[in-house]
Amino acid sequence: MTGSGKGLLRNGTAARAALVAVLAAMLAACGSTQAKNDTFALTSVATADGPSARSRQILVPPPSALKALDGEQIVIRPSASEIQYLAGAQWSDSLSKMVQAKLVQAFENTGRLGGVGMPGQGLAIDYQIVTDIRAFEVQTAGADAAVVEISAKLLNDRNGTVRAQKVFRATVPVGGTGNPAFVKALDAAFAAVTADIVGWTLASI
Repeated sequence: MTGSGKGLLRNGTAARAALVAVLAAMLAACGSTQAKNDTFALTSVATADGPSARSRQILVPPPSALKALDGEQIVIRPSASEIQYLAGAQWSDSLSKMVQAKLVQAFENTGRLGGVGMPGQGLAIDYQIVTDIRAFEVQTAGADAAVVEISAKLLNDRNGTVRAQKVFRATVPVGGTGNPAFVKALDAAFAAVTADIVGWTLASI
């Protein structure tokens, strides 16, 4: 190989090495600047009471919800027609899964039912608690307030008829600033709605 050919080979190798180094640096930069959201869960334990229904078993299916609500992003509503999401924060799971799990926990904690389950657990069901999440947000038009609204239907699983239905709503002012304050208010509003749903259900079956 001539001297000029060797020079071209060395130059080509050096160029490839430089390109690899640049790409590696770019990937490292992307990784280091990736946004890291604080992750929150619903933690409040709803305190509910009502008549004993030890002979009844209920099923809690996943709630329905609009796509804008049923995700891991935390909804902020500056106006009736506008939806935003809380920056730097997210739920630990999809909203419908968290609501379903906390409803089951609240029913179980009463100790007043023969059984509480989710679809696929094989319970012989008397009633289903069919819910729809209508609002789960912090409204910022005026004083900041967390609003949770859930509609519930008590469905007789034996004959498919609706025994009762009701809309439950709670509003809790946001105390303080920052993401934890927003989530704390949402947690409290949801706990209040959950307690009302559980008490209403026990009184209705």
